[in-house]
Amino acid sequence: MSASTSETARRAADGQGPGADLLAALLDGMDAALCAFDADGTVTHWNREAERILGWSAEEAVGRSGFEGWAARRADAAEALARLMAAMEAPGRLVHEFALLRKDGGRVLVRTQSAGVRGPDGAPAGVYCAFGEVHAQIDLERSIALSEALFEDASWGVVLVDVDLRPTVVNGYAARTMGAGRTTLLGRPLGELVVQGVEELEGALQHVLAEGAPRALAEVWVTLRTAEGERRRCWRSGFVRLSSPLAEEPVPLGVGWLFQDVTEERLAEQEADRLRFRYSQLHRAGAAAAECEDPMEAATVLLDFALAGFADHALLDLAAGERRLVRVAATPAGAPGPVVPVAGGGIPLRYPSGHPVLQAVSRTGPVRASASAATARGAEEWAVERHWPRDAVHALCLPLRSRGRTVGAVTFLRAASRTAFERPDAVYADTVAARVAASLDLAGAGVPSSET
Repeated sequence: MSASTSETARRAADGQGPGADLLAALLDGMDAALCAFDADGTVTHWNREAERILGWSAEEAVGRSGFEGWAARRADAAEALARLMAAMEAPGRLVHEFALLRKDGGRVLVRTQSAGVRGPDGAPAGVYCAFGEVHAQIDLERSIALSEALFEDASWGVVLVDVDLRPTVVNGYAARTMGAGRTTLLGRPLGELVVQGVEELEGALQHVLAEGAPRALAEVWVTLRTAEGERRRCWRSGFVRLSSPLAEEPVPLGVGWLFQDVTEERLAEQEADRLRFRYSQLHRAGAAAAECEDPMEAATVLLDFALAGFADHALLDLAAGERRLVRVAATPAGAPGPVVPVAGGGIPLRYPSGHPVLQAVSRTGPVRASASAATARGAEEWAVERHWPRDAVHALCLPLRSRGRTVGAVTFLRAASRTAFERPDAVYADTVAARVAASLDLAGAGVPSSET
């Protein structure tokens, strides 16, 4: 080591020169309060955070022996210093809690972490001590404990999303709900996981980054891509913007997204709403049909009410001998409209073998059919071959039964914009069909086939 270097090191050790200035700047810039003692228990360093907590300046603290007479009560000072100085001989760091005195006379409970300092020869040379107010430490520990609990044991999903809208932390609930592992989701665009609804979700996250968290919870419907296929889910979501506490001005670090899967509840509510609407329609249809003098008109009125929110087309066929059906009423093929009688008094239909209507009549039960797997042109051909409007993609056929005989059949059709008919749809349609069959029977329509 050169003479100039040795002199610089000596001056830094004596509290002089650029080395000492750098050390002082580092100490004063720390967020934690820090003080140091030499081997005799004399204060050698005291930073600004220590001054903020206790009120004693560095000029007042450095050079004092221990805490007695200024920073601690006489009864506490010796024990506090002894516990700190014990770190000179102990390996690692020691943690203690004790009360110190503020300059204004108030007492402060502090938590300290102390460790020994070794001299050039390896002998104990003193102790440095970092300390903070216990309540601040407890707040920090609570925050850490809360974070760990949210990401391990929470009964709702927690996802941290960075400013690029990519997940950085995912808890167990969120991973299970999304059908993926906690680590496989990290750093991936949301669009790789969410097939539908990603625009709405990303829009909400961008709004939080720009404007802050919304006041109310939001429910987002998404379709997930999973190993088992696509799944549609509803997430009740809340958002919070994450900002750095170390920056002078808020710097967004990302978004905290908390959510619960409420799919089952929402589906149950939708089904309840659907049932209420449908049976309200049945009630209204019955009242309207009761005012019709012509039973055939009553049958078409019943079908008109049934179509609302249920299907795009309705076709009414009457039995006319063995395995023969005559189209007597239908909705317009080209545009929405009411069920009206067919001009000319009815058209005998040549349904091909295996046609869904013939299956329904043969089984005396509802039959569902769908061309959803076909192309657009193929779906048109599929509909035309079955004597249905070209836009028909999903069908539900039911026999019209009254007094133990089949008086006809009714067909409900949906276009591609609607979902396929399901079992609850068939139950509702069967109720409508029973009322239509009673009206047709009252009109004396239909000739029972030998099969029925």
